[in-house]
Amino acid sequence: MNSSPDRFARQGALVPRERAQALWVTIIGVGAVGRQAAMQLASLGVGRLQLIDFDRVEPTNLTTQGYRASELHQLKVAATAAAVAEIDAALEVECVADRFRPQVEVGEAVFCCVDSIAAREAIWRRLECRCRFWADARMRGEVIRVLAAADDAERAAYGRTLFPQAEAQSGSCAAQGAIYGAAIAAGLLVHQLARWLRDAPLERDVTLNLWAAEWSVG
Repeated sequence: MNSSPDRFARQGALVPRERAQALWVTIIGVGAVGRQAAMQLASLGVGRLQLIDFDRVEPTNLTTQGYRASELHQLKVAATAAAVAEIDAALEVECVADRFRPQVEVGEAVFCCVDSIAAREAIWRRLECRCRFWADARMRGEVIRVLAAADDAERAAYGRTLFPQAEAQSGSCAAQGAIYGAAIAAGLLVHQLARWLRDAPLERDVTLNLWAAEWSVG
């Protein structure tokens, strides 16, 4: 049994402790994937977390997004802030109970966890030059796509994955989903961040089809 008092001891070889502690991460959209990502980032030991979302917890969020019955009707940012504080009381959390606004200052790492391609594109156009690391999760049912960008080539490649809302499938990304898909998508987002913290190459376009058991990296 490992009796070390350092709760980060087992992940030290995977996540540089000093870099994680100095990191400011913004999560835009604290729904299924964003909520799970926040919990994982708190466990990872990031020093500062910014949560941006205007929505409140609804009954369907209890099964698909990992919210608890005691959090019903609370602002999602407030409920998530309280949950991550239980993991790491020292974590600095900023709640922005609103839609993303261009004037909001964001962290050096940004997780885009919104439901529509139009919202993604609008946010990306505002932030592509304001963050050092960008990651975007797209999920429909059991198909998960995670994109990440840090250098110029990755940013250009990411821009090519954006398309007009009219070309998107009908409905939002959250129309269908289960908690396990959200947890996996969040894990893939956080994994790319961990690669970046280790100065390792990013997997800039990963698609995982759980139902078909297919995995592809672009």
